[in-house]
Amino acid sequence: MMPELQRMDWMPSPPLAPIDSPLDLDHLSRMTLGDAELEQEVLAMFAEQAVRLIAAMTALPAETGTLAHKLKGSARGIGAFAVADAAASLETAARIGHNQPHALAALKEAVAEARAAIAAILKH
Repeated sequence: MMPELQRMDWMPSPPLAPIDSPLDLDHLSRMTLGDAELEQEVLAMFAEQAVRLIAAMTALPAETGTLAHKLKGSARGIGAFAVADAAASLETAARIGHNQPHALAALKEAVAEARAAIAAILKH
């Protein structure tokens, strides 16, 4: 005998990442197990690392794909999904040798937005 199925009203799913913020703070909290001090430390480290990696991409164009991959992983870890997506696009552009300047510009913009959000968080 089959169990009776009940119809449920449709509910929209929440977005995977917040649209109004360059950082998914819920994701960051899960990754740091809710430790506020660790969150701040990780955010500060990411902000510094992002600047160093962008500078290295400019100085060492042949390493751009590898550096973008590293930034992509770090960004995903803290919930900076726009940075991660832009880094993935640059990684692909570097691999296929197409549209790399545009992808790097988009990554720089995403990093700037994430760093501004981080700066605002670290001020509190």
